[in-house]
Parts: sequence; C-alpha cells; structure tokens
Amino acid sequence: MITRTVPGYAPGVRIRDMALADCAAVAEIRVRGWQRAYAGLIPSAYLDAMDPAQDAERRRTHLMAEGGSVNLVAEAPDAELTGWACYGPCRDEGVRPGSAELYAIYVRPDRVGAGIGRSLLGEVTARSLSAGFDAITLWVLKENVRARRFYERAGFRPDGAEETFEAGGARVPEVRYTHPLTPPAAV
Repeated sequence: MITRTVPGYAPGVRIRDMALADCAAVAEIRVRGWQRAYAGLIPSAYLDAMDPAQDAERRRTHLMAEGGSVNLVAEAPDAELTGWACYGPCRDEGVRPGSAELYAIYVRPDRVGAGIGRSLLGEVTARSLSAGFDAITLWVLKENVRARRFYERAGFRPDGAEETFEAGGARVPEVRYTHPLTPPAAV
C-alpha cells in the first residue's frame, strides 16, 4: 500500500490506497458529497434516497473486482477519512489513446475548502503521469459552478463534449474536461 503526504495542500493529510475496511467511510463521503454538491442540480428526492449502506456494498464489490480503477483516500492525522478519489483508463470513445479518467472525487462536506480535494487531485495527477498516461479527462455537472472552478484552477479545460444522464426522472447535463500531463522538466 502506498501512503504519501502531498506537500502544499492539506497539512497532515495523507493520501493512500483505499482498503476494504474504508468502504463504509468512503460511501458516507460519497453520498454526503452528492447531497451537498448536487442540491438544486439533481432532484432532492433522488439525493434524499441515497443510502450509504447500499453504496458501501457497491464500493466493496468494485474494490474486490480490481478492474483497472485505482481508489485513493485522504486520511487526516487522527486517521479519519476525509476524501476519496477513483481514476483509471479513460472509458470514452474518441478520446486520444493514453488518457486517464478521474471517475470520482469527493471530500467530506465539512472539510471542503481545506485542500483535501487538491491533495487527492495532485496524487491522481502524479500517479497518472507515472503510469504513462498523457492526459486526464473527467465529467462534471454543467451547472456545478464550484466544481468547474476547482478543475479549471487545476488546469483542466472543457473539450466541447457534453452528455446527459438520468437521475430521479430528470436529465442532468455534464461537460467533459481534459488536462494534458507533461513530465517534470529534466534538471
């Protein structure tokens, strides 16, 4: 298991590989993250019906399947999990070969703005580059202004692709962002 403190973002927070024992905490982070971030963007009945226990079971199934995705958690100095990210090879057709995709990134709602998301994204970027990927893509809700600003500050830009998904009977639009990866300059 790789554990690393990512300098410059969230002091004392360590980023490590997710373990099966983390599934319940990650599900809680994901569900509460959805409920806070997507309030007003996704029907409230859909968000209210999200169940951390069911989500934890899905996390366990996905983690045991080991299908090419990498799950990372952010751990505070007191060992409490404060964030989660998942990435792997890009699943979209028409994207240049060699691209990674950030499938998900969530931070406990009471810790948003503390640098945890930047720490997770920094680790995803570093690991993607080390794995030989030359770009990272992600999908973000079109109306999620806060998340879009977060990604844009990190160097991501919309690439023109849009799609929708169904949540609670509503069509929810998403836009795709991409960020080229470049190796560090040789000294």
